[in-house]
Amino acid sequence: MKVISNKYHHIISVDNLLDAWREFAVGKRSRKDVQLFERDLMANILKLHQDLIDGTYQHSKYHPFKISDPKPRSIHKANVRDRLLHKAIYRTLYPVFDNTFIHGSYSCRNEKGTHKAFEKLNQITRKISKNYIQPCFALKCDIRKFFDSIDHNILIGLLEERIADEKLLDLLKNIIQSFEHSPGKGMPLGNLTSQLFANVYMDPLDKFVKHKLKAKHYLRYADDFVLLSNNQDELLGYLVEINQFLKGRLKLNLHPNKISIRKLNWGIDYVGYVTLPHYNLPRNKTIRRIFKNLSKSIDREDDNLESRYQSYLGYLSHADSYKTRLYLEDLMSERNTIAV
Repeated sequence: MKVISNKYHHIISVDNLLDAWREFAVGKRSRKDVQLFERDLMANILKLHQDLIDGTYQHSKYHPFKISDPKPRSIHKANVRDRLLHKAIYRTLYPVFDNTFIHGSYSCRNEKGTHKAFEKLNQITRKISKNYIQPCFALKCDIRKFFDSIDHNILIGLLEERIADEKLLDLLKNIIQSFEHSPGKGMPLGNLTSQLFANVYMDPLDKFVKHKLKAKHYLRYADDFVLLSNNQDELLGYLVEINQFLKGRLKLNLHPNKISIRKLNWGIDYVGYVTLPHYNLPRNKTIRRIFKNLSKSIDREDDNLESRYQSYLGYLSHADSYKTRLYLEDLMSERNTIAV
């Protein structure tokens, strides 16, 4: 069903571009590329606006760099002009698409996120296990190299099913085809539009699981999803159907080393936490990384030490982690005592 029409001229309007700039620039005005663009802000916005009216706009090349968060990732950063346009597109299209996504999709959506996903997981495990007295199983899956594997033609086809605006479709094709990991495939980590496109791409899977398989308990965060049931054989049946659907419809593959069926009593690891009957824990490897990073920051007298420490406390606050938080407090107390 076509749900989007006559949005192109709103997206490229000077008013929308200015509003997008105000949102985009928050927290970024100290960066040189943002300062350079803002120096001639109206001229740059009017030039972008005119290029979009004339149909001469072309997405620029990306600046690649690597991060560890904690595993290594390749980020491809667009220039400020392109990122401003991404923002203008996103702020217009996100509300329309978001209303069509299933409730159990938690990635890159307002009022969702990892903590909401984990909270929902806990609610489901309590319901299935009847307050932890009955069996509860979780099938966990992960897409192998999800962003690198996104097929441009499939993504464009999914957008064409929803958008009845040829100029807008041409603009989105321009952005999609501005990056390739391999011929006709790949989407850059770092684009704001990639967040929306990822949910559009995975939406057919969400609908397949809920409407075709009629699975009652399904949660997805990005390419990481979990199904829960009191019947292990039911989950194995879902796995076969999902694997076939992903390969046939979306040209995606499950990561063979990240498929698991776990009992609740063993602990279900999802979106950074582990849920067990009656309590939740942070991941062991995350705790080790926190201790290591905080100790290094203390040794280096890092200027961002306090914000890093508060961030860790925020993460731990969503799990039963009293002893871990005490240990971090002791580390900080020792550091403050030495500083005095």
